[in-house]
Amino acid sequence: MSNQCQYCSKKIPISKVFCSKECKENYFEKAIINIPKPFVKKLYYFCSDEEKEREISDFCKRHNWKEKLVKEKIEDIYLKQFKCG
Repeated sequence: MSNQCQYCSKKIPISKVFCSKECKENYFEKAIINIPKPFVKKLYYFCSDEEKEREISDFCKRHNWKEKLVKEKIEDIYLKQFKCG
């Protein structure tokens, strides 16, 4: 029997939950990242691509979070809340 890593979905032994320490840290850090919906709306509807990257970078620095995780979380929120159809 095998299990899947909770973060990256790699196959791992059933006795483990994460495939690596990095996956474990990323999973829990992503879980605590809280991004306001108006910020996501601003990024997708009112900012150009350059502005969007700069805003995300500033947001990450301000809150001391990894940029990759914040981008994933923003994408998740956008797909769940603002994507119609």
